[in-house]
Amino acid sequence: MEDSLFTPPPPSLMHQYHDSHHDREYANRDTYRGLFASNLVLLIVLPLLVLASLAVIAFVVLRVCRRGSKPENISSNNISSYNSSFRKPSFGTNPLSKCGSDLDAKVFINSPDVGSCIYGGKLGFTAMQVRNNKRLGQVFTYKELEAATDGFSESNVIGNGGFGVVFRGRLSDGTVAAIKKLHKEGKQGEREFRTEVDLLSRLNSHHLVGLVGYCADQNHRLLVFEFMSNGSLQQHLHTSSKEQNYRPLDWRTRLRIALDCARGLEFLHEQTAPAVIHRDFKCSNILLDHNYRAKISDFGMAKIGSDKLNGQVLTRVLGTTGYLAPEYASTGRLTTKSDVYSYGVVLLELLTGRSPVETRRPPGEHVLVSWALPRLTNRGKVVEMVDPTLKGQFSTKDLIQVAAIAAVCVQSEADYRPLMTDVVQSLIPLVKNKGAFSCPTTPPKFPQNMLEP
Repeated sequence: MEDSLFTPPPPSLMHQYHDSHHDREYANRDTYRGLFASNLVLLIVLPLLVLASLAVIAFVVLRVCRRGSKPENISSNNISSYNSSFRKPSFGTNPLSKCGSDLDAKVFINSPDVGSCIYGGKLGFTAMQVRNNKRLGQVFTYKELEAATDGFSESNVIGNGGFGVVFRGRLSDGTVAAIKKLHKEGKQGEREFRTEVDLLSRLNSHHLVGLVGYCADQNHRLLVFEFMSNGSLQQHLHTSSKEQNYRPLDWRTRLRIALDCARGLEFLHEQTAPAVIHRDFKCSNILLDHNYRAKISDFGMAKIGSDKLNGQVLTRVLGTTGYLAPEYASTGRLTTKSDVYSYGVVLLELLTGRSPVETRRPPGEHVLVSWALPRLTNRGKVVEMVDPTLKGQFSTKDLIQVAAIAAVCVQSEADYRPLMTDVVQSLIPLVKNKGAFSCPTTPPKFPQNMLEP
């Protein structure tokens, strides 16, 4: 009986049982392996996803903080100085807008209203910044400026350049101003207009000519600047302007002008981020106020420096013959050191009274830099180079130091030229040693009652 009750199953069934058991065992092993692999993937992927999410959140928070704390304007009071002429960091805003030097206007007359460009945010300003930023300047109508200049009378012309004519005018509040009326032909005048409004509304320095306002009335483009009663440096240095009754500048005044100009370029290159390259620094763009303090003007061809390592901008060659740095003239590669070269040429003009290019001079003396450079390191020859209108009234010691500064500024290799900060620090002791300045009493070009008080 017991044998019948516990009869073993047939061999075929036993084989089926063992086969199914092994199949389940293998299936379980595969399941465990799949779960392990899935868990391993999750352990790797999840931390990466968390880190990526945290990075995105941090980036968004950083952008929001920057927008909330960025300055409204570029100012010498709230931007730290850099010890390099090549700007790497930005100051939290987009690069200067396409309303400036990169304007792509097809026709000047049909260009859009510039007010909409500025107040529409294309220059990088928000509505709140526009309301709070007094340096954006006053908006004038064409009729207001026409009345201020007596119908743009020729008797009020005080300057004439490639892009327009400058008039002296009296605004409705009695302020005497220089009003620049840009030519309507071509789009270069439009570029200059928008570049100057864009830059000067952002820049704040006592060494730059101030922008009072502008006019973008229909097809008219006018810029209104503070009035500089003693004209340009060119009018005081070169014989072509002596008929305007401007007296020669004495040595002390020339040193002060050299320092003022150096400080202006220092601000543009090293106290502004990104750096601003003037690109047309010359005597006619250096204006003098009633105390013969110099300010830099005419930013129509200015460029914003690159934030790349070498700081250079590749652009078409513009400027004035005799002031162009060799590397810029030959390749179009522009850096702040291009302005340093131009400054060196102006310094040579202050020393010698000569123009950058004078074809009437004897052979070998046509180009100021090539004639002066070999003489700047020779004490005897430096004294012979001095502007004869000074009549020997200068310090030989100071002359040698200024000549050394000029020599290093006009080096053919850009890397050998100094930073403008170094130039400023070299000139400050020379100016301080002179004490109070006795500026020449040049008769004003216009009646005294027409000048600013």
